[in-house]
Amino acid sequence: MNTTILIIGATFGALSVILGAFGAHAFKKFMNDEQLKNYETGIKYQMYHAILLIIIGCNAQLFSNIDTLSILFTLGIIFFSFSIYGLTITSALNKKWRFLGPITPIGGLLLVAGWISIIINFI
Repeated sequence: MNTTILIIGATFGALSVILGAFGAHAFKKFMNDEQLKNYETGIKYQMYHAILLIIIGCNAQLFSNIDTLSILFTLGIIFFSFSIYGLTITSALNKKWRFLGPITPIGGLLLVAGWISIIINFI
């Protein structure tokens, strides 16, 4: 078991619930349907990968590349989900932070690289 990865996963999970609640209640007042859908995508990917980090942390002995996995998934969540949050919130406020646009696919690539690293680990 890897306690650090468990804490990171649980933190991302808790933040996903908190940020999801904001999206479902407070942000509904000033976001349109497309913005809410995009925001929800960030929430879902954050939660999926938070759960994955907890699974990895609980089964650390199965992964020879656990440090790489935790870094890829942690950075992937931050770059992917948090850039989506920033883009949707600032867009809803008519102050879209366009510099975040290229960060989202980098986060997606980091998440894909994490999944590929899992495959490589088990080959």
